[in-house]
Amino acid sequence: MTYRKRKFQSDYVDHLNMSSTEIRKVQGRRVWDSRGRPTVEVEITLASDVTGRAIAPAGASTGTGEALDLRDGGSALGGLGINTALAAVNGEIASLLIGRDAKDQAELDHALIELDGTPNRSRLGGNATVATSMALLHATAAAAGHPIWRYLAGSDGGVIMPLPEIQIFGGGAHAARRVDVQDFMIMCPAASSFSEALEWTAEVYRAAGDIMKRAGKLQGVADEGGYWPAFANNEEALDALVRSIEAAGLKPGNQVAISLDIAASEFGRGGKYSLALEDRKLDTADMIEMLGGWLKAYPIVSIEDPLAEDDPEGFKEFTSRHGSSCQIIGDDFLVTNAARVTEAIKNGSVNAVLIKPNQAGTITETFEALSVAKKAGFRTIVSARSGETEDVTIAHLAVGWGAKQLKVGSFSRSERMAKWNEVLRIEEVLGKEAVFAGWSALNLAKNPVLAAAMG
Repeated sequence: MTYRKRKFQSDYVDHLNMSSTEIRKVQGRRVWDSRGRPTVEVEITLASDVTGRAIAPAGASTGTGEALDLRDGGSALGGLGINTALAAVNGEIASLLIGRDAKDQAELDHALIELDGTPNRSRLGGNATVATSMALLHATAAAAGHPIWRYLAGSDGGVIMPLPEIQIFGGGAHAARRVDVQDFMIMCPAASSFSEALEWTAEVYRAAGDIMKRAGKLQGVADEGGYWPAFANNEEALDALVRSIEAAGLKPGNQVAISLDIAASEFGRGGKYSLALEDRKLDTADMIEMLGGWLKAYPIVSIEDPLAEDDPEGFKEFTSRHGSSCQIIGDDFLVTNAARVTEAIKNGSVNAVLIKPNQAGTITETFEALSVAKKAGFRTIVSARSGETEDVTIAHLAVGWGAKQLKVGSFSRSERMAKWNEVLRIEEVLGKEAVFAGWSALNLAKNPVLAAAMG
């Protein structure tokens, strides 16, 4: 892989010179995420006195191939301390970067990768490298005098507002496995704008809360802000989601559709799956049959990680059967890795890729995975993690890179709303030039349930 100037560094970078973009200071600090756990923030100051600042998120459901957070272990903070990662930022990483040109993002990211020297960032910590890499992007965009989304899109780049994918019920690792499926979400592809999509979501989220409260099913909220349910089985959650859409005065399938993150690696291994909620044991064929039944019964447009990451043949079979009518996303399966995405393209394992910067470890590697996917015609979804902060970098990446979809979590808790609200601001700036991705983000003309719903 050649780490030269990438497309994500737009024509704006050509107007910068090192007298303004030389790195003068790199500061790592401990801050706290949405679970009250420590995480790494990096602030980079340039010669022009502009700064860039970014915070590393953390996932609960993680793929084995993703960049690893470096944690201290021991008894303090449950072993989750990040003093070692901070020492790397303020020591080796600072020494590497100070005096160099921040606008050389790809070269600096490559230098970080070489400095770490491991395939999964386990020496310096993926939390250290991704916060540093994102801070570099923030600093360079600031030096260019543009918000990140515009800096990435360029002066003549068309900008598309992403279709939001928003959790209503949280389960799996985000809610102590109270339901097996990790995310029960909605998408509003028939909305006329990003703003309207959020308004429709707000109505569905409110209706879902009312329905659950009246039924005695409401247990609180899960890690990503979705309702923490007490359903008897996964189908009950799907039924409740459809009723919530209807109670909001919207049409399931026609205006609002369902998206699921199965996160099957959390309860499946070696082709065997254990549904704790229903005390059922399934094999790969059974899982495919069950999910296929859901696709026939409910207005589902997207399924993420339908099989476990160690079940590539299951992915291929599921995509072969349902890829024309459903967006099938690889998350733990692909971990924002360009080589894995390339292999999935070759094998027809999925037709969409979840893009998480902290899975890759740097912005350059993140963009590489997204670019490979887009070139193959795969859909791309920029995504947050379950452990989040006020950092809004991914909102800018989704818009600036034209990902067409954005997954942040639910419609509550400020670490989530900060990102939704940031895209609203971008849409406002664009005004009449703002184009909402809507149905074009999905391209699912063959979905029979949607076809029936839309008449």
